[in-house]
Amino acid sequence: MLNVPTLWTAFVVNFLALGLIWAFVMRSYPSFQAARFWTASAFAAAAGAGIAMLLMVTNSLIPLLVGGTIVILSGCLAAMGIERFYDSPVSWRATLLITGLSFAGIALFVFGHDSSTMRIVIYSIGQIVPLALTLKLLFSREDGRVNYGARLTGIIAMLIIAIYVLRIVAKVFLIGGDFSFVQFNTPQSVVILALVFLSMSLNFGFLVMAIDRLRNEVADLALMDDLTGVANRRLLLQRLSEECARSERSNQPFALLVIDLDSFKAINDNHGHAAGDACLQHFTLMAQTRLRPGDTLARAGGDEFCIVLPAATSREGAMVARRIVEVCREDAAACTANEVPIAVSIGVAQWTREVGGFPDRLIAAADHALYVAKKEGKNRYSVYETSPPLAPEAATTSDLVLRRHA
Repeated sequence: MLNVPTLWTAFVVNFLALGLIWAFVMRSYPSFQAARFWTASAFAAAAGAGIAMLLMVTNSLIPLLVGGTIVILSGCLAAMGIERFYDSPVSWRATLLITGLSFAGIALFVFGHDSSTMRIVIYSIGQIVPLALTLKLLFSREDGRVNYGARLTGIIAMLIIAIYVLRIVAKVFLIGGDFSFVQFNTPQSVVILALVFLSMSLNFGFLVMAIDRLRNEVADLALMDDLTGVANRRLLLQRLSEECARSERSNQPFALLVIDLDSFKAINDNHGHAAGDACLQHFTLMAQTRLRPGDTLARAGGDEFCIVLPAATSREGAMVARRIVEVCREDAAACTANEVPIAVSIGVAQWTREVGGFPDRLIAAADHALYVAKKEGKNRYSVYETSPPLAPEAATTSDLVLRRHA
């Protein structure tokens, strides 16, 4: 039979190894702040278990009091890491309260009234509370995505809580013999073995959470334009496909704006590519101030941008286009001699049944409207839309009208 000292030794060694792993993660990814708490948690667990093991070479219960309190602190630090992972407020006050009350309760039943039952009850509650408080976060969605590492961690946390609850019940009702650190019976060994395995699994869950986060960040970067920080062409086509499919199901239109910076080649030639890049960045900032929540601004390439307006008609798209043209005109009017004015031309098109599930058809319509805006003198927008039929039998899908706007 495995004895408890052997299992606790394995506990110490494993958590020292986990602490080193988390220390490496913390150093490699300084912005991943949850790793700091998980590093501290692993080292604290190893230290607490090591101190508690001194009970075997001394008749005093002080190592049990100190070591048990430090292990409870490690559980609180792990919970703080979960909170930090989800960008939730981290409360040192709650950690100190749980740790302090646990220390006081265990001390009371060490020095005031010797009761191993109450010590185990208080210690178990001190381990249960911080884990229970993080379950809601672990089973929530992160930015609308399911983090499977967090789900795994939540399930493991529930198993740990269940073992501590069973330990309390077994100790209070004397089921399975004496459940204490100094009694090396089979139930005690099984409990310690289960807790060692689940504690390691909990940290494995933390690692999977971190991997999921990093993978999502890489995926997000693959859909963003490096220069401007807005969506790139890949995400634009993805959003257009989604909106076309949604419109086909609901028959609800959406609008697309195709935007081109006027005389952008001249800006690059006369002021340099750095100035051209600055103009692209400045334009995205101005355009974003005129968009609705849920609208997608994307850089299609070079000096061409697109804006996807969900649940919008061509009329609403024209209103957004007018606001963007006006803010660019106002900014250009306020430019000093050393600044480069920005002017844009915009083509607006609305999804119709003829477009169906083919985004390229909508892009072609908006491009045609953009061409008209350029031809009419630039620094303006133009709307491409189907004309209303004079009579039901006279309706054709080829009847189109272009509205030009200065």
